[in-house]
Amino acid sequence: MFHNYKFKNYNLPLVIAVVALTIIGIMIIGSANSDNQSKQIVGMIVGVILMFIVSLVDFEFLLRFHWVYYVLTILLLLSVLLLGDSSLGAKRWINVGIRFQPSEISKIFLVLFFAWYFTHFMESLNTRKRLILTLVYIGIPLLLILKEPDLSTTIVTLMVVVTMFYAAGLTSKVVVPVLSISIPAIVVFILYSMQTGTVPFIKGYQKKRILAWLRPNDYPQSSYQQQNSIMAIGSGQLLGKGLNNNDWNSVKNGNYISEPHTDFIFAVAGEEIGFIGSCILILLMLFIVIQCLRIAKRAKNDAGKLICIGIASIIGFQSFVNICVVTGLMPNTGLTLPFVSYGLTSLVTIYIGIGLVLNVGLQAKKFYER
Repeated sequence: MFHNYKFKNYNLPLVIAVVALTIIGIMIIGSANSDNQSKQIVGMIVGVILMFIVSLVDFEFLLRFHWVYYVLTILLLLSVLLLGDSSLGAKRWINVGIRFQPSEISKIFLVLFFAWYFTHFMESLNTRKRLILTLVYIGIPLLLILKEPDLSTTIVTLMVVVTMFYAAGLTSKVVVPVLSISIPAIVVFILYSMQTGTVPFIKGYQKKRILAWLRPNDYPQSSYQQQNSIMAIGSGQLLGKGLNNNDWNSVKNGNYISEPHTDFIFAVAGEEIGFIGSCILILLMLFIVIQCLRIAKRAKNDAGKLICIGIASIIGFQSFVNICVVTGLMPNTGLTLPFVSYGLTSLVTIYIGIGLVLNVGLQAKKFYER
């Protein structure tokens, strides 16, 4: 089973960085909402065990079940719409004794499916027929996620798959025209959103979030979360107020940030561990992404390379969007911060993703440089 593995290539720095980031996240969660800290600890233990198990399973063997992953993705997302639990106006969870979020699992399944798909059809990726089929395969799960509704996860998942598509060999003849159309379209969309009346393709609350981001003073009820988050980060200054502090002027202690242990965990980090602590969080995330890309560079084949790029993209894009939202650089969304935010489905699935990356590293075609 291990005859092709080079255990000297087992990327311990990546494992240490992932565990360290999770432990810091658990400490911040305990300060933000102590009731969930023990659950996150259990999630980390389960995640580490699954990461180790997956890292020993040949990724090429796993890719044999590519269509199973895609079909399961569709079935899971459909089950959310039909049987899912509603919370805050969205259906994103299924409760089968264990409550979990299928869209998080779907990211890993789609990375595996498209790693096989782009490798299998690499020679014909830029033909019109293949481009259309690829759009269909991407579009079906994205529409189901969007229907929940979960616009932020839809966008991040799209960015992940598109990054894998580009890495697989998507030609600039396709990329340049798409960018030349999409970028102006986004600008026009934002400008149109500022006008009164309904906006196609987005719901009323989504439009209000965009307007609150652009004109926070005009929409105080919708912008207070981000404004309080920015205030919390700024109040932490260089070293922060300390975890589990009882400062009367703490934004977190005053309950000015709703759900501080999930989407806005970075605001709590900024207030309690300060600028230096927040930089450590960001550097750890950057280190994890870079390690995934280094393993991709030394992967023994294109499928392994694309798996690593896909997992790196999930962590990178999701971290970037979450931090931009918390600091007011993007409209408010509902994305967790990988390894740091509370969320058992998100934590366990991303650990499984790291396990896949570690397995690719074990079979690297070149000896991994420390």
